[in-house]
Amino acid sequence: MQALQFSDNIPRYVLSKVVGRGYRKVFWSDLACLQLRDVPPPRLPTPEWVRVKTRYGGICGSDLGTILLHTSTATTPFVSFPFTLGHENVGTIEEIGSAVEGFAVGQRVVVDPVLGCEVRGFRDLCPACARGDRNLCLRFREGTIAPGMLTGFCRDTGGSWSPNFVAHRSQLVPVPDSVSDENALMAEPFAGALHAVLRNRPEDDQTVLILGAGVLGLCTIAAIRAIGSRALIIVAARHPLQREMAARYGADVILRETRGVDLYRAVARETGGDVHKPVIGKHVVRGGADLVFDCVGSDETLDDGLRLTGPGGRLVLVGLAAVPSGVDWSTIWMKEITVRGTYCYAIEEINGERISTMALTVRLMAEGKLDLAPLVTHRFRLEDYREALDTVTRKGRSGVIKAVFAFD
Repeated sequence: MQALQFSDNIPRYVLSKVVGRGYRKVFWSDLACLQLRDVPPPRLPTPEWVRVKTRYGGICGSDLGTILLHTSTATTPFVSFPFTLGHENVGTIEEIGSAVEGFAVGQRVVVDPVLGCEVRGFRDLCPACARGDRNLCLRFREGTIAPGMLTGFCRDTGGSWSPNFVAHRSQLVPVPDSVSDENALMAEPFAGALHAVLRNRPEDDQTVLILGAGVLGLCTIAAIRAIGSRALIIVAARHPLQREMAARYGADVILRETRGVDLYRAVARETGGDVHKPVIGKHVVRGGADLVFDCVGSDETLDDGLRLTGPGGRLVLVGLAAVPSGVDWSTIWMKEITVRGTYCYAIEEINGERISTMALTVRLMAEGKLDLAPLVTHRFRLEDYREALDTVTRKGRSGVIKAVFAFD
């Protein structure tokens, strides 16, 4: 079968890194670490695994970060090369291991990509997995499969950028008939946003600022409303379709200003703050939002997020900030700001129930409380991956929100 794989070829890495400064398409050229290859389907590691036939494989910001070589090399001990990309998924069970109960061939599922202790065959869970934080597992390099934190970054599991991949029974979340393939595909990115919101729950009387109105930003808006918070939500949205969707999912104030002093003044206006010019350097904001979700993770948004967080407030890193430069950290101590990271999804405590973020997301969809299907705007065949990646890196021109690889 064909699969889009990423390798640790150092000459290709160096060449792409240098040429990519002026020519982005090199990252999906014949010279790149990313290649479309004919590969054998991954085997079932143990009888507790199933094979999933892919319907949709989503193109995520973390996938792009990998392809564009933006991701920190600190993650490389916890992946195994070559890996087939794709952790956003929906599909049907095609083959089932002899130790799997409660599922059947032909059943539609989404796969929770986290490769924690149970997935790796451990019965004695590490402290993180035991408390439900499988995303923080201490054994991502151990067990019955090769190193990898997520499906799509492990050579033994495959990924959804191929016709099929394998998953442990504990990763499977059934998809009811009432939930469309498009909604099911969005379960993974929404679960990431929902996890960030549940672990940093906005109070009704707080002001929330969301930087970035791509998939993560829009899902964060929807997650805040899904948990019943009536907090004032301000979002900075660059493109018209993003602004339309931000309003649809519950943003109160939608700013066209997305960077620089114009953004600072707009946020200060909405939060009762003001803006000052130092002797040298960027403007300083006095005041700001109680809670800021950085859903981009760039140098610029991280620096802006710190400046726009109010005194005693919290900045939550939802986007994958890697190796930032040019970030002024002085506002952390000047305003006593808390900076908190968030990663993937886990077992959540909500209304007295312990439930995985992915399962909770699918439940909300099945109950008609969440419809993210409109965010799936572009579909591509796997062999058209170069057109797909060119499209998702030109959002202003293409109008893309979520692009997927579609398999019949």
